[in-house]
Amino acid sequence: MLKKYLLAPGPTPVPPEVLLAMAQPIIHHRTPQFEAVFAEVQAGLQRLFQTREDVLILASSGTGAMEAAVTNTTSPGDHVIVVNGGKFGERWTKIATAYGLAVTELKVEWGRAVEPDAVARALREHPETRLVLMQASETSTTALHPVEAVARLTRDRETLLVVDGITAVGVLDLPMDALGIDVLITGSQKALMLPPGLAFLALSERAWRAVANAKTPRFYFDLTRERENQQKHTTAWTPAISLVSGTHAALQLIFAEELANVFARHARLARATRAAAQALGLRLVAPECASPATTGIYLPDGVPGKIVGYLRDRVGVTFAGGQDQLKGKIVRIAHLGYIDAFDVVTAIAALEMALAAFGQRVAFGAGIGAAEAVLMEGMPPVPAA
Repeated sequence: MLKKYLLAPGPTPVPPEVLLAMAQPIIHHRTPQFEAVFAEVQAGLQRLFQTREDVLILASSGTGAMEAAVTNTTSPGDHVIVVNGGKFGERWTKIATAYGLAVTELKVEWGRAVEPDAVARALREHPETRLVLMQASETSTTALHPVEAVARLTRDRETLLVVDGITAVGVLDLPMDALGIDVLITGSQKALMLPPGLAFLALSERAWRAVANAKTPRFYFDLTRERENQQKHTTAWTPAISLVSGTHAALQLIFAEELANVFARHARLARATRAAAQALGLRLVAPECASPATTGIYLPDGVPGKIVGYLRDRVGVTFAGGQDQLKGKIVRIAHLGYIDAFDVVTAIAALEMALAAFGQRVAFGAGIGAAEAVLMEGMPPVPAA
């Protein structure tokens, strides 16, 4: 027997309640029955995003929402600033360039967070900037960027702040309205505990004003058309009906746990994973700005990147490896969504044993013990006799 554990930063495990909701017979999407479910999902997403604005539901991956955010708020030739500190920061540049925008990149060392002063300097040098495009949590490097500090720079300008929160929304407290984020994005396969296939995004009032004047071509991702339809609790195009039903169930689980507890759980699992790595003498990829969604760990010298495939195929534990210059050098252990304390214990046990299998000297239990010391903070109290 080889039991499988999915501990990569997307897709993430799907709870049984969500799987069962998606397994129900398909209903037609142009019916009052679907509209009722859709309306409840819309209200739940507003609560999750902590916004009064409409949260639009798109049948696409998160990249579709990234593209929609760019095309609906710009005109060809507009200037944008991109925070590029990893593969997904790089994706902002590729999208913007594809649509004829002028791009200023703020290159950030992988594993580090952007300096707000660097963003402020770029805005002074380019006062015409239409958008600042950034990640909250850069999944490829496991680094957390200072969204709140950057939002303070854009709130009093005509510049809009567009945040990829794909591994941040539902992981950490990222209140869209309170922070002054103009466009916030996430995807279904991360903290929302769903399969891939849905993207979600919300626009501020001033972002919608920019949409009214934007000239960049769009069709499927025309957010004005989509908003008009979704305000009637339907969609412009055929929705992913089963995934919407799954979202309904997932949001119920999140709110039953309560948002504050969800955020605290993610923070605790992240601290436990980092403590385990350091107890094993391993270096963190983002030691000063680690995301609560995923922990990046450098492999010791002499341990090849194929350890990720070994863990997946021979041990049954799926981590993620590195990308580009980090390929073959790191493992990324996720602790977001439907993941709990004992998933972290399993992850660390698998890492210890795999390192030993590849010839490393490992003090078995050192990582697990360090993780357990942190995880004890979340243990329920013993009931009174």
